[in-house]
Amino acid sequence: MADSGRDQPVPDPAPTSPAGHRAPVDGDTCLRELPWCGKINLRGDPGDSRFVSAAADALGAALPLEVNTAAPGGRATVFHLGPDEWLAHCELDGAAALLQQLRRRLAPLHHAATEVTDYYTVLELHGTDAAAALARGCPLDLHERVFKAGQCAQSRFGNAGILLYKPGPSPLFQVQVRWSFAEYLWDYLAGVLDSL
Repeated sequence: MADSGRDQPVPDPAPTSPAGHRAPVDGDTCLRELPWCGKINLRGDPGDSRFVSAAADALGAALPLEVNTAAPGGRATVFHLGPDEWLAHCELDGAAALLQQLRRRLAPLHHAATEVTDYYTVLELHGTDAAAALARGCPLDLHERVFKAGQCAQSRFGNAGILLYKPGPSPLFQVQVRWSFAEYLWDYLAGVLDSL
């Protein structure tokens, strides 16, 4: 008798946030949820050259030491969130291995490394009205002379805490938000885009 496949494991679906069922918004300005990536929160002393070097070796990217900047790298994009805090985005299936590598290399040093992949999702807003749409709910000055390529900042959009990142010079922003606020943020942004 032929194998019906009933005993074959069913692959896990790609993870999505509560906004995952929303269709992307297309037009002059587009809104979409990015595929999930691994996320690791890292704490340590930026004044300790051993910490900075070991973390950079593990991440494959230099630790940005200026607050509110990001450094794309080989294995991760690293965001400097505060005086002693960073967030690394990496390939989803590489997060566990990267976390182990960080913990191994930083073991003799004072640090904390925690995987927070399931805590956040990232929405991307791209197009002519991207900054104007974000300005409706975010208090940051998003003019290109102020919020430049490579910058990131923790802020608010409406009632949601966000990490805003501008990866390049084009009008493209990535908005990281807690998983539980993803639908709220999506609906708010989609409504703003509809009104512009």
